[in-house]
Amino acid sequence: MNTRLIGALAAASLIALSAPMAAPLAAQDEGSAKSEATQIDPQVKTRKLSGTFGGQRIDYTATIGETILKSDEGNPEAVIVTTSYVKDPRDTSRPVFFIYNGGPGSGSVWLQMGAFGPKRVAIPSDARDDGAPPYPIVDNPESLLDVADLVFIDPPGTGYSYLTKGTDPKKYYGLRQDARAVAEVIRRWINDNGRWNSPKYLGGESYGTTRTAMVVDELEGSTYNDVALNGLILISTILDFAMREPTPGNEMAYVVTLPNMATAAWYHGVIEGESAEAVAEEARAFALGPYASALLKGQDIGPQEFAAVRDRMAQLTGLSPEYLEQANLRVTSQRFYKELLRDRGLTIGRLDARYTGRDYDNAGEYPDNDPSFYGIDAGYTAAINQWARETLGYETDRGYNSIGRDPGRNWDWTLGGFGRGAYLNVAPFIGQAMRQNSDLRTFVAQGWYDFATPFFGAELSLNRYGIPQDRLSWHYYDAGHMMYIRDEDRAKLSADIRAFIKAR
Repeated sequence: MNTRLIGALAAASLIALSAPMAAPLAAQDEGSAKSEATQIDPQVKTRKLSGTFGGQRIDYTATIGETILKSDEGNPEAVIVTTSYVKDPRDTSRPVFFIYNGGPGSGSVWLQMGAFGPKRVAIPSDARDDGAPPYPIVDNPESLLDVADLVFIDPPGTGYSYLTKGTDPKKYYGLRQDARAVAEVIRRWINDNGRWNSPKYLGGESYGTTRTAMVVDELEGSTYNDVALNGLILISTILDFAMREPTPGNEMAYVVTLPNMATAAWYHGVIEGESAEAVAEEARAFALGPYASALLKGQDIGPQEFAAVRDRMAQLTGLSPEYLEQANLRVTSQRFYKELLRDRGLTIGRLDARYTGRDYDNAGEYPDNDPSFYGIDAGYTAAINQWARETLGYETDRGYNSIGRDPGRNWDWTLGGFGRGAYLNVAPFIGQAMRQNSDLRTFVAQGWYDFATPFFGAELSLNRYGIPQDRLSWHYYDAGHMMYIRDEDRAKLSADIRAFIKAR
């Protein structure tokens, strides 16, 4: 072989050997740059404030901050915003209450600016529309800061919290996925604030009660890093989803909403009764007895029994016997909202049946919208943005998702191989936690006029075997889903939970 050919082959070998080495170096440099570019410096803003809560003058530190949840590779996937209120000077023996709302997709604005935060938005207490701004943001003497430090959590996709670009929503939007994220945020807050030995309370509203059942399972039931809890606080409870919406063949949803129909009819003066509580008790007895029996008999029910059930149902709901007969004794909540006050040209609310609205016309089966939601939403959104941005100093171009669409659209409702369409019931997680933690107590708050999470459904789901009844406490309010909108009930809810925390 001549020397020229040998030299060419050697040069080619050198190029071949050097090229593979250059590629990994280039990829490594590119990956490092990408990793650095995707790192997020968490924002934390702190303010020293004071107020009077539960009759006590208290200095406290308000902190709005971001917790970054990362992938196994260390890349940021979710930015979770928490707002905490901690009494000064810090006392690690004080209880801490972790709070969120529901949805899924709802930010913590409702409980923070409506019930338990140091400030609240003042909207009409008597089921009137909140109108247009400005909405007063006032001191909230009913805040629980006198008995517990408060940590409001906006789960992924709610409030100011968000998933980073490229993050698969399936990793965070779901029963178990969401609970893992919230549990991780709670552990991080406990660790960062030195609160491992503080009494701990966990709770939320609506789907937030579902989340509570899932999070307590993450904190106490399925991890080596156990966080024991002192109390669960369930506000407007939904645990058993078979009771939520009627489908052909599922009669339980009709059974659990009938007492709500009775209390709503009583409130609007369509039927007579001593009180909402008394009417509810009559309706419960009828719903579990003659009504449930009639529905389960299906087409085997005789004409006399049908007529007797129809007439008694008419007395309790205010609907005409003719309407009930046409509906085969099965009236959906949506139909009831439209039908109850049709003769007055009004519909009633889903979240709070005290509210009324006027549709485009008085025909049709269903209302155009929920007057108990559009009657309150603007005031709360304005309040949280002003409080977080202007008072606490949080800086962001993102809007506050009071009700975020993405979580709901992408939510994974499956649990242990069983889907929402089959039978979803998370109440057993609460029973298991209470059985395995002898000090764990559960507080349940329900509004008489709440069709979103009916009080009778909450009662039936928590009355099942396996849930210690002696550590359950029940409290009822003369409003709907968000009972704290009514001034008297906000004060009562605060006093009830204050007593629950003190009773430990």
